[in-house]
Amino acid sequence: MFTGGIGKMVQTIAAENLANIRLFTDDALKLLVELPDASIDEIYLLYPDPRPKTRHHKRRFVSPTTLKELARVIRPSGLFHFATDIEDYANWTLAHIVRSPDFTFLPEQPGGWHAPYEGWQATRYEQKARREGRMVSFYFSFPRR
Repeated sequence: MFTGGIGKMVQTIAAENLANIRLFTDDALKLLVELPDASIDEIYLLYPDPRPKTRHHKRRFVSPTTLKELARVIRPSGLFHFATDIEDYANWTLAHIVRSPDFTFLPEQPGGWHAPYEGWQATRYEQKARREGRMVSFYFSFPRR
């Protein structure tokens, strides 16, 4: 858990008097398995830990198990959004999506996945990556079948 980030989020929630936000600081899969079927319109996975070492790939968030749970909680025609600046993780995710019976990959144009989604607001991580010259990001939206 990133305590500083959680603390800042709690401060922002309090300062803006937001009542419709809940924070979950444990493994997201634990939360997913408790959510009701078809209860979410969209889920965003933004710049997850890429786990670059091959022996750690089994810990990547995108997996057959998590995709099954995402599909269960996202309503039909809902969206799973994914963003990363790690090409290997983008390829990993696409490979899992095209094998999934629950999601589709429908690119509108070649390379269109380098353009952010409509309404995108760059994360601090993305801004940092751009400053460091790692400007190639991947933005995918996968419709739930």
